[in-house]
Amino acid sequence: QVRLVESGGGLVQPGGSLRLSCAASGSIFSINDMGWYRQAPGKERELVAIITSGTRTNYADSVKGRFTISRDAATNTVYLQMNSLKLEDTAVYYCNVKVLRYYGGNWNYYWGQGTQVTVSS
Repeated sequence: QVRLVESGGGLVQPGGSLRLSCAASGSIFSINDMGWYRQAPGKERELVAIITSGTRTNYADSVKGRFTISRDAATNTVYLQMNSLKLEDTAVYYCNVKVLRYYGGNWNYYWGQGTQVTVSS
């Protein structure tokens, strides 16, 4: 089993900052891509940011320059630093991790439970 535990969501005013964390644990041999997605009410889930095992990053245009994704390989944790938050950033944020559970196995994607981020004045 692979478990993803997210934390760091909450209520923040426009222009504020939040830092999300997602820690992967369980039966893990290797981790490849780690990413953050979000889903606002009435909208489809969308990619926010992704970081590869080689620490290359990619961001949605709507968050470039404001959000920073990073990872700690020692603890299998991915972070999302969100600055200059806007009303439209309000959503449930999910982490997504590509995991190899054992050598010779298949890569599979796992989702966190989601954490609510609300930007409101």
